Amino acid sequence: MTTLDTVVVGAGHAGLAVSRLLTESGHDHVVLDRGRVGERWRTERWDSLHLLTPSWMTRLPGWSYDGPDPDGFLSVREFIASLERYAVSFGAPVVSGASVLAVEESGLEPARRYRTVTTRGTWYSRHVVVATGPHGTPYVPKGLAGQDGIETITSNRYRNPEQIASGGVLVVGASSSGVQIADELSRAGRDVTLAVGRHTRMPRRYRGMDVFWWLDVTGRLARTIDEMPDPVAARRETSLQLVGRNDPLRAAPDLDLGVLQDRGVRLVGRLAGVGGRRAWFRDDLAGNVGTADATMHRFLDRVDQLVERSGLIEEVWSTPRPRAIRVPEVPAQLDLRAQGIGTVVVATGFRPDHPWLRVPVTLPDGSIRQHRGVTPAPGLYVVGQRFQHRRDSGFIDGARHDARAVVDHLRTGMGARRTASPAA
Repeated sequence: MTTLDTVVVGAGHAGLAVSRLLTESGHDHVVLDRGRVGERWRTERWDSLHLLTPSWMTRLPGWSYDGPDPDGFLSVREFIASLERYAVSFGAPVVSGASVLAVEESGLEPARRYRTVTTRGTWYSRHVVVATGPHGTPYVPKGLAGQDGIETITSNRYRNPEQIASGGVLVVGASSSGVQIADELSRAGRDVTLAVGRHTRMPRRYRGMDVFWWLDVTGRLARTIDEMPDPVAARRETSLQLVGRNDPLRAAPDLDLGVLQDRGVRLVGRLAGVGGRRAWFRDDLAGNVGTADATMHRFLDRVDQLVERSGLIEEVWSTPRPRAIRVPEVPAQLDLRAQGIGTVVVATGFRPDHPWLRVPVTLPDGSIRQHRGVTPAPGLYVVGQRFQHRRDSGFIDGARHDARAVVDHLRTGMGARRTASPAA
């Protein structure tokens, strides 16, 4: 049993960002993780994955990318190595192999308010920071698991095409993970069908600059949840249809539904249900494509307006916009076996999951009630959630802002609001 000021749960980029700031402020703390530094990146990502954000956006408190290719995209292995060097640089007090079994109120004095029970011991602390990230339990549409003769693999278990049994593949979900996995399988010669739900389309580059540069300078990444007309919908925004693959000719290629169609991927609507070897799809492909394209063009309009207002027309390229997606006639259902489909890869996102958090701060959907990382329970904080406060909260680059707000509040009680909004 150990008593200290703060327990940080999770040794990913968000937890290490908090640890760096606590170290600077002289707060004794420990960082607990079920595995090693960046464990989820090590064990729940596919082999070829690169970060979606360019390397210049890889920034944490007291550290930023300083390599030779700021416009490139770090591979998962390179990013893990960066996290390891970052942890060593300030002596992060990481305890590896410490699976958290319970975080609960101890009923003791404030200095020992919380008890954190793990497979490697118990810690008492005044503060706890939950930094386990936005990826909880993979969401699997009802009926998919357990289909006779059909293997179902969630995106966090997918590694490479060689892992997939022979035959065709149905990929469910068309956000960043879904389109990247569908693309890789198609390149490997697989017959791929992609079930397309809501998605966010963006070009990888526009007018000579990476789209994240435009998202940054237009202020879109810095928009806060308080500015959003519908915070619940904002936190459910789909990830961008992008790939971070480095390319000899340019920073990275585009990857959208049109590119996938050109490679032979068959598009269908959102998965509606599965049963008796059949999969049914909604008649919404055209609507989903149209909504995504309209959103993309509104953003590109804003970029063009910024270029004009700033007098940069002569300074940046004039780039044609992405071509419209051709929406094909799609089947309402497929007999999976008749189509030769033996595997379904599910890339439909994750649901919050904190079964070990035994403090009454969770909402019915499992998310943690908070405002700027401050929960209703005194001394309990969260960092690294999707759109926690800013739109970029769920990105590596954005976690530093939330970490700063949380540590400021933890130190002084003045860095953010003391209690969470009931609707947060």
